[in-house]
Amino acid sequence: MSAFRSLANSYLAKARVRRQALDLFWAAEDYSDVVREAQGIVELATKGILRGIGVEPPKRHDVADLLAHYEDRLPKAEWARLAAASKWLRTEREFSFDGDIDFIPTEEYSAAEAQEAIAAADLAIALAALTLLGTPPAATT
Repeated sequence: MSAFRSLANSYLAKARVRRQALDLFWAAEDYSDVVREAQGIVELATKGILRGIGVEPPKRHDVADLLAHYEDRLPKAEWARLAAASKWLRTEREFSFDGDIDFIPTEEYSAAEAQEAIAAADLAIALAALTLLGTPPAATT
């Protein structure tokens, strides 16, 4: 296995472990940390996807826009949905962690936003598994 592929698989493994943390934050109703950690999961997964197809991801937090550029190398999937979710989470990255004088993260994020972030993380992990391991995404209920 190439170093690129090994690193890509490592990103997927890290994303899966971090996904478990989302359940902890959710149970504590810590919605801002659900959003923040979900962003990191999506970032790891999308960078893993790119590395898995032999593309060095740029050093920025949102690289999902590149998925459309390399769509011919990827399995058929919901890449546009992942890119939109990644963009949204990227815009929330700093606010969900640091907040601001007029934006208190623990007061600003709702359960609905946290659920959206969890869905994005799950999608990213599923598409990374599809790309890297050939594992089809699980059916959602």
